[in-house]
Amino acid sequence: QVQLVEPGGGSVQAGGSLRLSCAASGYITGTYCMAWFRQAPEKERERVAGVNVVGTPYYEESVKGRFTISQDNAKNTLYLQMNSLKPEDTAMYYCAADGRSPTYCMGTYPYWGQGTQVTVSS
Repeated sequence: QVQLVEPGGGSVQAGGSLRLSCAASGYITGTYCMAWFRQAPEKERERVAGVNVVGTPYYEESVKGRFTISQDNAKNTLYLQMNSLKPEDTAMYYCAADGRSPTYCMGTYPYWGQGTQVTVSS
């Protein structure tokens, strides 16, 4: 059973930084396509960052240059470093794992963490 745990949320002033982490049970980060999603109240869930099957990160346009996704396969942990935070970054953030073939991610993200709240105040 895939289990994802997401410590690292919290509250920060605008312009500050937070680092989220996602600890996975088993050896998941090298087996699944990993990503970070977020959902603010009354907003659609959006994928903010992910890692493709060859380990190349990608980002939603609004967080480019501010967020960095990384994974440590030895620790089986996914990270999201968030810098220059803005109030509009306030959301529940979720770690997610997607099934994959050797060459592509499935795109269905069947596995999710419990979520961690990030609040950015002005």
